[in-house]
Amino acid sequence: MYRTHTCGELRLENAGQTVTLAGWVQKARNMGAMSFIDLRDRYGITQIRVDESCPKDVTETAASLGREFVIQATGIVEERQSRNPKIPTGDIELRLTGIKILNAAQTPPFTIEEVSDGGEDLRAKYRYLDLRRPPLQRALSLRHRLAHEVRNYLDAQGFMEIETPYLIKSTPEGARDFVVPSRMNPGTFYALPQSPQTFKQLLMVAGYDRYFQIVRCFRDEDLRADRQPEFTQIDCEMSFVEQEDVLNMFEGMMRQMFKNALNVDIPNPLPRIAWSEAMDSYGSDKPDIRFGMKIHEISDVVKGCGFSVFDASEYVGAIAVPQCSEYTRKQLDELTEWVKRPQVGAKGLVYIKINQDGSIKSSIDKFYTPEQLQKVAQVCEAGKGDLILALCGAKRKTQTQLGVLRVEMGGRLGLRDPKVFAPLWIVDFPLFEWNDEDQRFYAMHHPFTAPKPEHLEWYNSDRKEDLERVCANAYDFVLNGTELGGGSIRIHEADMQKRMFDILGISKEDADYKFGFIINAFKFGAPPHGGLAFGFDRVCALFGGQETIRDYIAFPKNNQGRDVMIDSPSRIDDIQMDELFLKSTAHENK
Repeated sequence: MYRTHTCGELRLENAGQTVTLAGWVQKARNMGAMSFIDLRDRYGITQIRVDESCPKDVTETAASLGREFVIQATGIVEERQSRNPKIPTGDIELRLTGIKILNAAQTPPFTIEEVSDGGEDLRAKYRYLDLRRPPLQRALSLRHRLAHEVRNYLDAQGFMEIETPYLIKSTPEGARDFVVPSRMNPGTFYALPQSPQTFKQLLMVAGYDRYFQIVRCFRDEDLRADRQPEFTQIDCEMSFVEQEDVLNMFEGMMRQMFKNALNVDIPNPLPRIAWSEAMDSYGSDKPDIRFGMKIHEISDVVKGCGFSVFDASEYVGAIAVPQCSEYTRKQLDELTEWVKRPQVGAKGLVYIKINQDGSIKSSIDKFYTPEQLQKVAQVCEAGKGDLILALCGAKRKTQTQLGVLRVEMGGRLGLRDPKVFAPLWIVDFPLFEWNDEDQRFYAMHHPFTAPKPEHLEWYNSDRKEDLERVCANAYDFVLNGTELGGGSIRIHEADMQKRMFDILGISKEDADYKFGFIINAFKFGAPPHGGLAFGFDRVCALFGGQETIRDYIAFPKNNQGRDVMIDSPSRIDDIQMDELFLKSTAHENK
């Protein structure tokens, strides 16, 4: 072994022992008659002292060290004269007696410390160096602990971990598939799975009543901070269950993960909010309930008073921002421009200030009396010092805009503390979404989601208004404004599945081509079943108090879907193109 201990292991009780450490040189400090080396591995840092007692060859070797040299150091553990309470090994140091350079290193392109001087692009190019930094080591360590908790919990609950294929059939319904050409079957393609959805259902048909997998999934879609082209799911399915069974099972899993990984207790049971209530009160189907500031409809209060903008609108809604009545005209103008951005899409913003003395000042004073504005304040549950912000337009669109504004104001007021956790379930989603452009229904989740049993009459109706009333037997797990997971009770009867395809406008030929294997499987005794999948990368990021998932993935892609470290994706040579029967139509094969 190159070492007897790690660089984060030694304590005062080890004083007097001769030990050997191995790791990377964090920094070397020459103090004249004495010098110090900070030696680092993923477990911590140990200070090494080089003084006049060291052999000459050891002193000379120590003097030649540069940052990130890999060395082996032997010495005697001694109590440190100037202790460092910021690190676990700060009470001791190693008096050097022997040293060996295992590998010299070039000076790294950025500092490998808690806070680096390297930009994001540079650190992505040298990801293997960035991974040496403590923040990323902590992130991947948390990911490992959470995966361990998942496996421990599900194993104790009788789940089997079963792998499913990566090379499957393309069934594009949502995001674009990544496709893989087949050399052995010219002109045909595999697809990389967006999820193991159909396979886990087939496992239920096969009798494996409790399945899980921490599985890689792939979606060819535009990227952002919490989205990667390849990502990891905690994928689960259960037979002979109803919605309540699934929610209780995985609420228990999340409770154990919070407790064992973060020592945080979450509510028992978790809150449950219907989708319609979430949209009405928060403007989002993934509400952040760490703070209030709910949306209130004020249409009945403000319409018919001569303000044409409100009078002509389907819906008028507002939020009461606590203790912001001191906002200046400049701040309000800036906020108005903010809601007009394409990301929000509002046409303007109305404000009502409830001053500390109880008086009211508004941007619509000339249309409303103080008494009428006071009534708006009552509906919005606003008090002295609060600022009411109102938007209008089509109902769902305006609620969504207010939801975005609510989250923005929560962030500006410091109400979105990453150390506070507020999980909940969203239930009773619509089963279908109507698309005016296509004049057809789409599945809000996926075409294997079952309707609520009490809505079967509407489900079997041919009337559009009845189908719009059908709720899905589906549920999402939401944490701090992020959807961490979702699932549903599945359709397990062939006739009900056929009805779903009919509603979605999927012909029998298309259904047989894309999903014939699962439709046929249902004919051989499929049990009632359901499940869900958690986005594991998002779970890790939120548990770590971050919004971006990249630090919790060892080798992530950038916003263009590229790995700049290995320069991927890249061209393939003409021989490979010929073997796969491919021809590029892109300019210069780029």
